[in-house]
Amino acid sequence: MKITRHNQTALITGASNGIGLELTRKMLAEGWQVIALIRSGFPADDTVIQEYLRKGQLRLYKAELTDFDNLKQALDQIKTQETKIDVLFNNAGGSLGELSFSKQGREMHFELQTVVPYIIFMELKELLLRGTLKTVVNTSTNAFKFLKGFDPNKLEHPTTFKKLVGSYAITKLALSLWTRELAPLVADEGIKIRSVDPGGNNTMRKGRNSGLPFILRPVIKLFFPPPSKGASLLYEAALGEHKELSGIYIMKGQITELKFVEHGRKILDKVAAIYEREFVKGI
Repeated sequence: MKITRHNQTALITGASNGIGLELTRKMLAEGWQVIALIRSGFPADDTVIQEYLRKGQLRLYKAELTDFDNLKQALDQIKTQETKIDVLFNNAGGSLGELSFSKQGREMHFELQTVVPYIIFMELKELLLRGTLKTVVNTSTNAFKFLKGFDPNKLEHPTTFKKLVGSYAITKLALSLWTRELAPLVADEGIKIRSVDPGGNNTMRKGRNSGLPFILRPVIKLFFPPPSKGASLLYEAALGEHKELSGIYIMKGQITELKFVEHGRKILDKVAAIYEREFVKGI
């Protein structure tokens, strides 16, 4: 039986490609209202998506998420024009091919994958409280399972770079750790927040400076499932058997213990301080 969600709204970052695009398609097909917060537009030749945009069931807000001035403008538009959010999918991210830094001066993976999801949550919290599900799903990874050590003090300004298992994995772990730490602090408001590994997916795109090690590319191309698989895992994490639980990390559909949980509070304090100092007071 097909599920319909005509009165529910999801906000999805990174909604224009890969897992985010497949998740957007799935939710639109079920009748969800979808708010897309993305850097660029949707494919012009995707007639189905373009029809949803025309009807207004899919609404687009553009921002370079790692540029705080640009992000604030988009979030202010969302707060002005939208009435509620039932599920927030902090999905934007990716593995970069070289060490780079944001406009604010922090390592790009850390800004995009650790700090920005916290900012989006805090800024859109009132819209979440107006929704019925009050659910946040942060896209994480299982790449950090290979980490032998973890130093929160090196998140903002690392001096070395390693593809996939370097800053990408470390900052996704930091995301999951602050998610776990924040959960009990927002529970009294009815908000449920969890992080999810969408598994390995073939999301490679032509012309992109990929952060994937060269040796992995043919393996991913030949053997990894399409991004619709990851989209289904995010969807189930939001609405499936674990939908009433908060603070958990889900991998392969199962609740999984995180490494280095002793650093969770420090990371939460770090991203909260950046938000207050630079986003709330600094803009």
